[in-house]
Amino acid sequence: MGSFGAGGRSVVPLLAFLGVMAYSLPMAVMTPALPALQAEMGTSAAGAAWSVTGMVLSASVATPVAGRLGDLLGARRVLLWVLAVGIAGQVVSALANGLPVLLAGRVLAGVGSGVFPLAYTIIRKGHPAERAASAIGLMSAMLGLGGVVSWVIAGPVIDHLGWRWLVWVPAVILLPGTFLARRALPPVPGEPGKGVDWWGALLFGGWLTAALTALTQGSSWGWTSAPVLGLLAGAAAGAAVWAYVEATVPDPLLDLRLMRLRGVWTANLGSLLAGFCLMASGVLFPLLIQMPEKDGFGFGGTATDTAMVALPASVAMTLMGLVNGRLDRRFGARAVLAAGAALTAAGYGVLVLWHAELWQLLLTNVLRGAGLGMAYAAVATLVVSAVPVSQTGVATGVNTLLRTVGAGLGTQLTAILVAAYALARPGFVLAFAVCGALALAILAVALLAPRRPAVPDEPRAEQPDGPPAAF
Repeated sequence: MGSFGAGGRSVVPLLAFLGVMAYSLPMAVMTPALPALQAEMGTSAAGAAWSVTGMVLSASVATPVAGRLGDLLGARRVLLWVLAVGIAGQVVSALANGLPVLLAGRVLAGVGSGVFPLAYTIIRKGHPAERAASAIGLMSAMLGLGGVVSWVIAGPVIDHLGWRWLVWVPAVILLPGTFLARRALPPVPGEPGKGVDWWGALLFGGWLTAALTALTQGSSWGWTSAPVLGLLAGAAAGAAVWAYVEATVPDPLLDLRLMRLRGVWTANLGSLLAGFCLMASGVLFPLLIQMPEKDGFGFGGTATDTAMVALPASVAMTLMGLVNGRLDRRFGARAVLAAGAALTAAGYGVLVLWHAELWQLLLTNVLRGAGLGMAYAAVATLVVSAVPVSQTGVATGVNTLLRTVGAGLGTQLTAILVAAYALARPGFVLAFAVCGALALAILAVALLAPRRPAVPDEPRAEQPDGPPAAF
């Protein structure tokens, strides 16, 4: 395997910077801007929310597709195109004079999510195995850093400059970043002679978009409504056709045999559950903190209070991603995932019993953030080490996609739980307990994950790893 040489140390921070500016920050900053966007665009709350949903849908499709294209055509080449489309989308969003144009821009901006699987491919092909875990952890930490930055800048920018500047900031800063990427990133070879499975990509995008639209709109449209049921049925049929195509074409978009490898399916299941545990708090904490105090429940706080409680979690998540390399070398990704799951479960477990004081929310947020930072980095390391180098992009793309699906489930299902109890204490306690149970499920997944493979870049069938509980 090659190496980046003397300039390699600057490549990973550059990729991390591109990940923040191309996807993590543009995704995060729109949420606090929704009230201002709704007022300016003269739309409903549901219409404004599509500015987030549209980017989520686009990113969910673009991430694995961009990863596979990087495997086939070369990761650096595809990365530069992804950045160009992402910048264009942010510019269109910032200049939009109506909701349809804004949504079109946000869909284009979602393509920027492709930076992450492409970065994993570049890192794996250019770094020795002992350094790759640190670089992968840094990239995983970027998913939390966007939230940190957005909480810090959103209020002042919206109050004094307007929500459009939240979109302009990453777009403008990303321009010199793209120039640096063009100059600094080395060529990364693809797989010459292999074609692109465009039919597979089209079918994949179609059924996934249908499924995620049903998921994100189920609460507002009604889970038993004709549109939601129709979308779910269409997604199921489309997925069946797509699986048949992928099993028959010579060079599929996604080799479904990879999904059966123990290192891959455990990492993917861990990502799904971790995404749920992360985004569930995005519903529960704002509701709890801003709810009027009644019978010792609720805090009557402001959006700023919510931001101050949420900020430590994002910081802890980022920091734990940064130290992932040391933890991985010392204990292995499986142990790191187990420890992260235990911290997350502890955080939610404390909330089940104690949630009457803000300091209790702060403490549990630090535990959750640290635990999820470890889990996010560990699942990325697990999936990278389980697949051949030539499949790194698509495998990490699917892993990131499942994290997004889990996040959507966390948002929707926790909202349903608290609404079922009319925003009373029992609904929150139940939601915290469900999240704690799912964090414990991540711990069980960690016990099933394989040990660190000896030869990570060789295609191979599943091999026995010994007792799954032994680290």
